[in-house]
Amino acid sequence: MQDNLPELRDIHLPDGVSAWPPAYGWWVMLAAVIAIFLIIKIVQKIIRKSRKKYALNLLAQCPLNDIFAAREMSVILRRICVLKYKSAAALFGQEWLNFLNAHAKHKLYGRTAELLLNAPYISPESNDYNSNEVDELREFCRDWIGENL
Repeated sequence: MQDNLPELRDIHLPDGVSAWPPAYGWWVMLAAVIAIFLIIKIVQKIIRKSRKKYALNLLAQCPLNDIFAAREMSVILRRICVLKYKSAAALFGQEWLNFLNAHAKHKLYGRTAELLLNAPYISPESNDYNSNEVDELREFCRDWIGENL
């Protein structure tokens, strides 16, 4: 019997499967994840813009220069806080004003701040506040809405 061992060779294993480049399915999955992420961001931006536009429309619909306008502005700011800052919705008085000023670039102070705090309690026949203060309050509300929505 002849020796067959010289004809045997070592077994060579094939090279391992490379992880790169990934298969087409992985590229499709990556594209789908990126597309979903972008769609979510676009929808969030649209919602944010629509909320801001709605709040600014409510502000524009307020009566021009009377105490009712100040009341409506106070309500609009409260509604925004109910939506965005849940804990701030229960604030009142100086704490409410401090919260608004903490979230605004331009601070509200003086008689205009008093108007915002006291507007729900002032009689419509009262002449304690003039139209300039209501205009300043409207400008503050417009800026605050722009910064916080």
